[in-house]
Amino acid sequence: MSKPESLLHIDDLMSFLDASPVNFLAVETMRLKLEAADFVRLEQSAPWHIERGGKYYVVKNGSAIFAFIAGMGDVTDGFKIISAHSDSPGFRIKPNAEIAAPGDVLKLNTEVYGGPILYTWFDRPLSIAGRVILRSHDPLRPEHQLINFNRPILTIPHLAIHFNRAVNEGNPLSKQKDMLPVIAMINDAAEKHDYLLNLVADQLGVDKSDILDFDLSLYDTTKACLVGANDEFLTSGRLDDLSMAYCAMTALLESDDNAMTRVMAIFDNEETGSGTKQGAASPELDYILRRIAAALGADDEDYMRAIANSFMVSADNAHGIHPNYPEKQDPTNHPRLGGGPVIKINANCKYMTDADSAAVFRVVCERAGVPYQYFVNHSDVAGGSTLGNILTSQIPLRGVDMGAALWAMHSVRETASAIDHEYIIAAFTEFFNC
Repeated sequence: MSKPESLLHIDDLMSFLDASPVNFLAVETMRLKLEAADFVRLEQSAPWHIERGGKYYVVKNGSAIFAFIAGMGDVTDGFKIISAHSDSPGFRIKPNAEIAAPGDVLKLNTEVYGGPILYTWFDRPLSIAGRVILRSHDPLRPEHQLINFNRPILTIPHLAIHFNRAVNEGNPLSKQKDMLPVIAMINDAAEKHDYLLNLVADQLGVDKSDILDFDLSLYDTTKACLVGANDEFLTSGRLDDLSMAYCAMTALLESDDNAMTRVMAIFDNEETGSGTKQGAASPELDYILRRIAAALGADDEDYMRAIANSFMVSADNAHGIHPNYPEKQDPTNHPRLGGGPVIKINANCKYMTDADSAAVFRVVCERAGVPYQYFVNHSDVAGGSTLGNILTSQIPLRGVDMGAALWAMHSVRETASAIDHEYIIAAFTEFFNC
């Protein structure tokens, strides 16, 4: 199968990754792109008025976003859904975070979010981004503001090899002791009081007393880039799973009118089990699909028929065969970077894929003119679950789990193939159009 003529989207994908250092900013970046394409925001607390062919989106908690183009046919024709997630493993800042440390330095108390590869975070230029909650006139509806310091202001220094000669023979890490970032030098311990809040207040131009709380995370400030003698590889933080969120959004924006309603569903908190109101284990997608159907004049019977006719692509990245550890892969199914979308299969139903749904996605890839491949866990290694099987506990959808092949998944910087993202956008667009 032939490759796309050029990497049409790769620069835009890298810009998206750089603009999306945390889940809240990823959703804001997608929101702006959707509004630029004339998508209309719907509020969950207000009535929905939807027209066939109309373009709409919904934001949940600032960290999940759902966009759809209402189908031109009957509601019972069903939904075409692509899901992904906005969060990535890393570090969240705790309340009362300032800790005065020996050497007249100030460090911040953090908590690990999800399952990052801890040692990849050492000695990096780190920054802070997220959202800040401010006092308002309504106690039930405080004001939310996004924040991104957008410059290196922290680092997590590793212990020198001279103090741990066995470091390269294995180095167990304490999340509470070893992984705390340094933010500043101070003259005395009293300076630590409200140090972070003062920085946040100055960054936002607000009174410190109006700051009620925050959701702040660390991120590596190194930009996304292409590597390899021929720019074959894309390296960046948060490829899992923002690269798939980007592909889903781009395919929705570039797809054609269709009888079926096309849906992009970007959830939060997949890395911690999806058990939040903005996560895939909530009834959020079911509620949204029901409201779309109702706004288009359908009743419950019509909705059930629509679900029976629907199909979902659960887009969460896969493990590509590692050049130094080929034995970690299944003996006969070892997807490679640059080999196209990876269909993910698990006999114990950790993924939603079955033979029927794998066949559907295979034909979609064939029609799009892109290659496809399969991932199955090595039988001695337990696999993790993803959005697909979690969502089917809420909605009985047909669907397939898939993703792009990655190296170093959950590292502070992951590596993928540049061409795979063109393949996946082509496949997703074909899925929406077919």
